[in-house]
Amino acid sequence: MQAATNLNRLAYFVAVVDAGSFTRAAEYLGITKAVVSQQVARLEQEVGTTLLMRTTRRLQPTEAGLMFHARCVSILREAEDALGELAQARTEPQGLLRITAPYDYGTSVVVPLVTAFASRYPDCKVELNLSDKTVDLVAENLDLAVRVGWLADSSMQARRIGSFRQYLVGPPQLADEIGELSDPADLPSLPFIANNALREPLEWTFTRGEKETQTIRFKADITINTTPAVMEGVRQGGGLSVLPDFLATADILNGRLIRALPDWHLPSGGVYTVYPAARFRPPKVSSFVDMLTEALKR
Repeated sequence: MQAATNLNRLAYFVAVVDAGSFTRAAEYLGITKAVVSQQVARLEQEVGTTLLMRTTRRLQPTEAGLMFHARCVSILREAEDALGELAQARTEPQGLLRITAPYDYGTSVVVPLVTAFASRYPDCKVELNLSDKTVDLVAENLDLAVRVGWLADSSMQARRIGSFRQYLVGPPQLADEIGELSDPADLPSLPFIANNALREPLEWTFTRGEKETQTIRFKADITINTTPAVMEGVRQGGGLSVLPDFLATADILNGRLIRALPDWHLPSGGVYTVYPAARFRPPKVSSFVDMLTEALKR
C-alpha cells in the first residue's frame, strides 16, 4: 500500500473522530459518506483492530482508536509542517521582522546585519528592539530574540549559533601596572569597573591550561549598568573590566585597550537565537538567522 494512500486514510479517520459521524466528516472533506466509510474500514483491516464502535444511534472510538487518533493527529501535523516548510522555502522574505537583542551585541553585530538584510530583501521591513532585559517574545509579538551569554531555562525554542570570548582589559594609562601582572591574585590591587548588567559582576574565574584555576573577587571602584558604557569607562582610564570580544577586539588591536593576563582565560559564552513556540519559521526569520550564522562563521 502506498504511503500517500495510507496518509489519506489517516486523515479520513481523524476527520470522523473529530466530527463524530461519517456524514459530517464527509461534508468537511468534500467527498461522499460511502468513500469515507470504505476508507476507514480498509484502515481497520490494515491495522488489524477495531478503531470505531458503530451503532445506529452513535459512533465513538474504541480505546485503541483513541490512542491511534492521537498519533494520527501528530503524523498529519508533521506532514503539514513539512509541506509548509517547503512552500516557505520557495518564498522570498516579506512583511515585518521584529527582533530583540542586547544593547552591546545588538549595536555591534545585529545592526549591521539588519541594514544588510533590509537591503537584500526590500519586501521585508525590520523592527529592532535593543534591551538588556529578557523580553517576553509572545507578549511583545516578536519573531526572534538574539541572546548572548548563558540562557536560563525557558519554554521558548533556542538554538546556539556561535560563541564569544571574554577579555580582561584595561586602559593605556595603566599599561605599566598591567604589564607587571603575572597572576590573577594580583588583580584586586588595581581599580575595577563592575558591569551591573551581569548577574555576578565582581567574581571571575580564570583558567590556564587544563589544571590551573583561580577565582578572584574584585572590589568595584565604579559600577555601570551597560556594557558599552563600561567599555567607555575603561577607555577613559577608570580601571580594568571584563568585556566580550565582539566589543573589545578592535580597541585592543588599535591600542585603545590593553589585554591583561592574556595567558589566563575567562569563561566563553554562547550566542543564541530564541523563538516563540511555532511549528515552522517564516522565510523572514530563517533568512535573517542564516545571515547571522554566516556572519559569526566569518
